[in-house]
Amino acid sequence: MPSKFPPIADYAFLSDCHTTALMAPDGSIEWMCLPRPDGPSVFGALLDRTAGFFRMGPAHVYVPAQRHYVPGSLVVETMWATPTGWLVVRDALIMGPWTREGRPPGYMRPPGDFVAQHVLVRSALCIDGHVDVEVQCMPQFDYGRAFGMWEYAGDGYDSARCGVEGQPELIIHSNFRLSVVGLRAAARMELREGESAYVALCWDGCTIEDAEQASRRIEETVHHWRRWLQHARVPDHPWRPYLVRSALTLKGLSYAPTGAIMAASTTSLPETLGGERNWDYRFTWIRDSAFMLWALFELGFDDEAYHYFFFLIDTVAQGPLQIMYGLGGERDLTEETLDHLSGYEGSRPVRLGNGAYDQRQHDVWGMLLDAAATHVSQALQMGPYAWGLMVGLVDRAIEAWREPDRGIWEVRGEPRHFVSSKVMCWVAVDRGIKLATERGHDDLVKRWQAVADEMQAEICDKGVDQRGVFVQHYGTKALDASSLLVAIMGFLPPDDPRVRATVLAVADELTEDGLVLRYRTDETDDGMEGVEGTFTICSFWLVSCLALIGEVERATALCAKLLSFASPLHLYAEEIDASSGRHLGNFPQAFTHLALIDAVLRVIEATAPAS
Repeated sequence: MPSKFPPIADYAFLSDCHTTALMAPDGSIEWMCLPRPDGPSVFGALLDRTAGFFRMGPAHVYVPAQRHYVPGSLVVETMWATPTGWLVVRDALIMGPWTREGRPPGYMRPPGDFVAQHVLVRSALCIDGHVDVEVQCMPQFDYGRAFGMWEYAGDGYDSARCGVEGQPELIIHSNFRLSVVGLRAAARMELREGESAYVALCWDGCTIEDAEQASRRIEETVHHWRRWLQHARVPDHPWRPYLVRSALTLKGLSYAPTGAIMAASTTSLPETLGGERNWDYRFTWIRDSAFMLWALFELGFDDEAYHYFFFLIDTVAQGPLQIMYGLGGERDLTEETLDHLSGYEGSRPVRLGNGAYDQRQHDVWGMLLDAAATHVSQALQMGPYAWGLMVGLVDRAIEAWREPDRGIWEVRGEPRHFVSSKVMCWVAVDRGIKLATERGHDDLVKRWQAVADEMQAEICDKGVDQRGVFVQHYGTKALDASSLLVAIMGFLPPDDPRVRATVLAVADELTEDGLVLRYRTDETDDGMEGVEGTFTICSFWLVSCLALIGEVERATALCAKLLSFASPLHLYAEEIDASSGRHLGNFPQAFTHLALIDAVLRVIEATAPAS
């Protein structure tokens, strides 16, 4: 039977850099959490069809004629064709000028010129004939565990409110005549050519008074996103739209009050339909940091890179290093399950928190030191406190590198001597050496260089098989896509035979229909049942590595293939089913878009005509 859930790739992503929302093709907001994107859902139909939604669209027509982002923005425009006319709907989480005095709660960084207005605006315009437009708003607070009753908010039928104790109060303003019935606020209106209507859902006092103001606020939001994009350095290339959409998506995944960037805007979208590989990704991973900073700097977004780097430094300085943190720097991310939710297409359990937060993963030191080396153009710019923190991180990597860990993929099986983890410990020391050299600390350079040489020798001895290919962990012949980091992070030069052999082995032996798996589940004790799809980030890593070793034609072909798998709105989930092209896992996925930026830029550079 047809699924009641839209394909993951068919959702549109909305953001105001304070919260996010996912909108299904039929015009229903099916995922939105308040007051933060890692907070409880208000609309949760993404994970259970009874957990709340908010639809605006033509009555009895649910398949749009066309959908796209307004160019250069995170505003979605949907075109509807009905038997009687044509309708255009625009949806936006509104951004506007900063007008408040004082520092709002939770802000660790000064707000930008444009900030979240805490209102979702939906505007409809009939452009031909006449169309019956309907509104259905049924919030279910706290992941569907709390139910609020709607009531009118004034003397007329143009506003209503709904709330429960401990949750943000929702207020609807509209030029529809709203009908309030228990848990649902609804309306229906016929629009004729040239007529418009709007619905504004507010949760922090913002009001929209009429359709003209609604349209104007949406245009201001488009203007803001385009102003932000003016800072971008994006090559004039046929693949430019993918870079622009990736940049906007990464910005949309940022949390403006702190500068954190979350891995994805969702929890528990499955890696395997009906399976248990369902995780909460609404946190910020140290692992993403080096790739994030490189991408932001490469595209010209120095300000975002600045705020993200100092969020990392502030957070790390508060205690022992973790692999991930909450968007406000929270350290306790204890995992729990929501057993009352059915899960996307029956994929259970639905999880909150992430039990991997206290795992031992040795790649974090390398990622953090690489991020510091990327951010700080001159090590002399570091003050004594920051430099002391860097020295401590290098020494901690030196202490840990001989120990087993859970690896970059956070396996829940037994700890192993994962090769990529040891490579990243070497990266920590290598980047520390570069920083110490710039600061003139010859004693540290000498001590750390000896350790780096020892690390490299052991990894190349125990982490390489008889073919000269880097393997997953010591004592196995199994391949792992994380070995591609050997080339990407500069552990060995691209022309080293072992680098070439590893890249080609992954390409030929760890793929399905040309797309890369993290590892083969029958060869890896990851503590989980079932299989998983190909990891899109790993496929983009392979593109980067093929370009590095001079396999430019192969890199270009694979990159083009991966770009063809983008969602209709140029977004990516975590995985792609190689046989069907279906997107799986949390969405949209920051790590995938980061790897896309790196891969596309490397291919563009490698194929550019010689000047």
